[in-house]
Amino acid sequence: MAVKNGDTIKIDYTGTLEDGSVFDSSSNHGAPLEFEVGSGKIIKGFDTAVVGMEKDEEKEITLQPADAYGDIKPELVKKIPKEQLPKEQEPKVGMVLGVGLPNGQQIPAKITEVTDAEVTVDLNHPLAGKVLNFKIKVVEIIPKA
Repeated sequence: MAVKNGDTIKIDYTGTLEDGSVFDSSSNHGAPLEFEVGSGKIIKGFDTAVVGMEKDEEKEITLQPADAYGDIKPELVKKIPKEQLPKEQEPKVGMVLGVGLPNGQQIPAKITEVTDAEVTVDLNHPLAGKVLNFKIKVVEIIPKA
């Protein structure tokens, strides 16, 4: 039975960058990744890659930024006056802040520059603009009812 849109599947995966360093793996989370194929809840390249795979089949894929986390958007790099930041900690380059959105969701923002008056933060996804390699294995297929 091959995977098709609408099926819920579980996969084991390891994601690496072009230099071979691992950025994520299902083994880090203690369980396979479960998602509905074609629902758009995961990156596009994953959704496309698993269609037609069988249970226990393994595959290696390379995703360009457009099929993963997108290109880096310059408009997502913002300057924030230092006085708007929490006072408990001195901001440093490389630090990640949680930025609250109007809907209550928090997104990570990496500090890229600190001056006396302001801090520059990058709201792009940490993997934006990167080519990603994945090794995936289908461990379970739950057909759409």
